[in-house]
Amino acid sequence: MPQSEQHHLVITALGVDRPGIVNTITRHVSSCGCNIEDSRLAMLGEEFTFIMLLSGSWSAITLIESTLPLKGAELELLIVMKRTRASARQPLPATVWVQVEVTDSPHIIERFTDLFDSHQMNIAELASRTQPTEDNQPPLLYIQITAHSPADQDASLIEQAFNRLCTELHAQGTIKAVSHHAG
Repeated sequence: MPQSEQHHLVITALGVDRPGIVNTITRHVSSCGCNIEDSRLAMLGEEFTFIMLLSGSWSAITLIESTLPLKGAELELLIVMKRTRASARQPLPATVWVQVEVTDSPHIIERFTDLFDSHQMNIAELASRTQPTEDNQPPLLYIQITAHSPADQDASLIEQAFNRLCTELHAQGTIKAVSHHAG
Protein backbone atom coordinates (compact mmCIF):
# COMPACT_ATOMS: atom_id res chain seq x y z
CA MET A 1 0.00 0.00 0.00
CA PRO A 2 1.57 3.36 -0.97
CA GLN A 3 2.40 5.81 1.79
CA SER A 4 -0.21 8.53 2.03
CA GLU A 5 0.81 11.99 0.94
CA GLN A 6 2.33 14.12 3.69
CA HIS A 7 0.64 17.43 4.45
CA HIS A 8 2.35 20.32 6.22
CA LEU A 9 1.25 23.02 8.64
CA VAL A 10 3.13 25.93 10.17
CA ILE A 11 2.01 26.82 13.68
CA THR A 12 2.99 29.81 15.80
CA ALA A 13 2.02 29.86 19.48
CA LEU A 14 2.52 33.04 21.49
CA GLY A 15 1.85 33.51 25.18
CA VAL A 16 3.14 34.07 28.68
CA ASP A 17 5.98 31.69 29.49
CA ARG A 18 5.39 29.19 32.24
CA PRO A 19 6.85 25.77 33.14
CA GLY A 20 5.54 22.86 31.07
CA ILE A 21 3.81 24.86 28.35
CA VAL A 22 6.09 23.70 25.52
CA ASN A 23 5.71 20.10 26.66
CA THR A 24 1.92 20.49 26.67
CA ILE A 25 1.96 21.80 23.09
CA THR A 26 4.33 19.12 21.79
CA ARG A 27 2.32 16.39 23.54
CA HIS A 28 -0.86 17.67 21.85
CA VAL A 29 0.87 17.74 18.45
CA SER A 30 2.02 14.14 18.93
CA SER A 31 -1.39 12.98 20.15
CA CYS A 32 -2.88 14.23 16.87
CA GLY A 33 -0.42 12.08 14.92
CA CYS A 34 1.72 14.95 13.63
CA ASN A 35 5.50 15.10 13.44
CA ILE A 36 7.50 18.23 14.28
CA GLU A 37 9.91 18.62 11.35
CA ASP A 38 11.39 21.97 12.35
CA SER A 39 10.88 24.31 15.28
CA ARG A 40 12.13 27.49 16.94
CA LEU A 41 11.44 28.87 20.38
CA ALA A 42 12.23 32.37 21.56
CA MET A 43 11.72 34.29 24.79
CA LEU A 44 10.75 37.92 24.24
CA GLY A 45 10.19 39.76 27.51
CA GLU A 46 7.80 37.60 29.55
CA GLU A 47 6.35 36.08 26.38
CA PHE A 48 7.51 33.05 24.48
CA THR A 49 6.87 32.20 20.87
CA PHE A 50 7.07 28.67 19.55
CA ILE A 51 7.10 28.13 15.79
CA MET A 52 6.78 24.65 14.32
CA LEU A 53 6.59 23.01 10.93
CA LEU A 54 4.40 19.93 11.27
CA SER A 55 3.90 17.05 8.89
CA GLY A 56 1.30 14.34 8.88
CA SER A 57 -1.48 12.69 6.99
CA TRP A 58 -4.42 14.79 5.82
CA SER A 59 -6.47 13.57 8.79
CA ALA A 60 -3.69 14.29 11.32
CA ILE A 61 -3.20 17.86 10.04
CA THR A 62 -6.98 18.41 9.98
CA LEU A 63 -7.20 17.11 13.57
CA ILE A 64 -4.53 19.51 14.83
CA GLU A 65 -6.19 22.39 12.95
CA SER A 66 -9.51 21.65 14.63
CA THR A 67 -8.25 20.95 18.18
CA LEU A 68 -5.33 23.34 18.66
CA PRO A 69 -7.46 26.52 18.90
CA LEU A 70 -9.30 25.07 21.93
CA LYS A 71 -6.03 23.87 23.49
CA GLY A 72 -4.56 27.33 22.84
CA ALA A 73 -7.52 28.99 24.56
CA GLU A 74 -7.06 26.70 27.59
CA LEU A 75 -3.38 27.72 27.75
CA GLU A 76 -4.10 31.42 27.06
CA LEU A 77 -2.08 31.29 23.85
CA LEU A 78 -2.46 33.13 20.58
CA ILE A 79 -2.30 30.45 17.87
CA VAL A 80 -1.73 31.10 14.17
CA MET A 81 -1.76 28.23 11.65
CA LYS A 82 -1.12 28.07 7.92
CA ARG A 83 -0.95 25.10 5.58
CA THR A 84 2.17 24.94 3.48
CA ARG A 85 4.09 22.60 1.22
CA ALA A 86 7.42 21.09 2.05
CA SER A 87 10.08 22.26 -0.29
CA ALA A 88 13.08 20.21 -1.21
CA ARG A 89 16.07 21.82 0.39
CA GLN A 90 18.44 22.77 -2.36
CA PRO A 91 22.14 22.47 -1.70
CA LEU A 92 23.61 25.90 -1.12
CA PRO A 93 27.10 26.93 -2.18
CA ALA A 94 27.91 28.73 1.10
CA THR A 95 26.71 29.24 4.64
CA VAL A 96 27.84 32.25 6.66
CA TRP A 97 27.65 32.64 10.43
CA VAL A 98 28.24 35.97 12.12
CA GLN A 99 28.33 37.15 15.71
CA VAL A 100 28.38 40.81 16.60
CA GLU A 101 28.72 42.78 19.84
CA VAL A 102 28.06 46.50 19.49
CA THR A 103 26.73 49.44 21.49
CA ASP A 104 22.98 49.42 20.92
CA SER A 105 21.34 52.12 18.85
CA PRO A 106 18.51 52.30 16.30
CA HIS A 107 19.11 50.75 12.86
CA ILE A 108 22.03 48.49 13.88
CA ILE A 109 20.25 45.22 13.05
CA GLU A 110 18.96 46.79 9.83
CA ARG A 111 22.54 47.61 8.80
CA PHE A 112 23.54 43.94 9.11
CA THR A 113 20.42 42.58 7.39
CA ASP A 114 20.99 45.08 4.58
CA LEU A 115 24.55 43.81 4.24
CA PHE A 116 23.33 40.27 3.60
CA ASP A 117 20.58 41.48 1.28
CA SER A 118 23.06 43.48 -0.79
CA HIS A 119 25.10 40.27 -1.25
CA GLN A 120 21.99 38.29 -2.31
CA MET A 121 22.21 36.10 0.78
CA ASN A 122 19.12 34.63 2.42
CA ILE A 123 18.99 35.07 6.19
CA ALA A 124 17.99 31.73 7.70
CA GLU A 125 18.26 32.67 11.38
CA LEU A 126 18.61 35.91 13.26
CA ALA A 127 18.83 36.25 17.03
CA SER A 128 19.49 39.45 18.93
CA ARG A 129 19.32 40.70 22.49
CA THR A 130 20.36 43.75 24.42
CA GLN A 131 22.28 43.56 27.65
CA PRO A 132 22.40 46.44 30.13
CA THR A 133 25.88 47.60 31.12
CA GLU A 134 27.22 49.01 34.35
CA ASP A 135 27.92 52.67 35.07
CA ASN A 136 24.96 53.99 33.02
CA GLN A 137 26.68 53.15 29.71
CA PRO A 138 24.46 52.40 26.70
CA PRO A 139 23.38 48.75 26.52
CA LEU A 140 25.24 46.28 24.36
CA LEU A 141 23.52 44.55 21.46
CA TYR A 142 24.43 40.96 20.62
CA ILE A 143 23.48 39.67 17.17
CA GLN A 144 23.83 36.21 15.63
CA ILE A 145 22.95 35.62 11.98
CA THR A 146 23.08 32.55 9.78
CA ALA A 147 22.75 33.22 6.06
CA HIS A 148 22.91 31.16 2.89
CA SER A 149 24.15 32.06 -0.52
CA PRO A 150 21.93 30.75 -3.33
CA ALA A 151 24.33 32.07 -5.96
CA ASP A 152 27.86 30.93 -6.65
CA GLN A 153 29.87 33.78 -5.18
CA ASP A 154 33.17 34.35 -3.47
CA ALA A 155 32.64 34.27 0.32
CA SER A 156 35.58 36.64 0.82
CA LEU A 157 33.41 39.48 -0.56
CA ILE A 158 30.87 39.21 2.27
CA GLU A 159 33.70 38.76 4.78
CA GLN A 160 35.37 41.99 3.66
CA ALA A 161 32.08 43.92 3.67
CA PHE A 162 31.19 42.54 7.12
CA ASN A 163 34.58 43.58 8.53
CA ARG A 164 34.21 47.09 7.04
CA LEU A 165 30.75 47.44 8.60
CA CYS A 166 32.04 46.28 12.00
CA THR A 167 34.85 48.84 11.79
CA GLU A 168 32.40 51.60 10.81
CA LEU A 169 30.06 50.75 13.71
CA HIS A 170 32.87 50.15 16.24
CA ALA A 171 31.55 46.60 16.63
CA GLN A 172 33.31 43.43 17.65
CA GLY A 173 32.37 40.81 15.09
CA THR A 174 33.31 37.38 13.84
CA ILE A 175 32.34 35.78 10.56
CA LYS A 176 32.75 32.22 9.39
CA ALA A 177 31.95 31.16 5.85
CA VAL A 178 31.71 27.53 4.80
CA SER A 179 31.61 26.53 1.16
CA HIS A 180 29.49 23.50 0.28
CA HIS A 181 30.87 23.02 -3.23
CA ALA A 182 31.61 19.51 -4.33
CA GLY A 183 35.35 19.09 -4.65
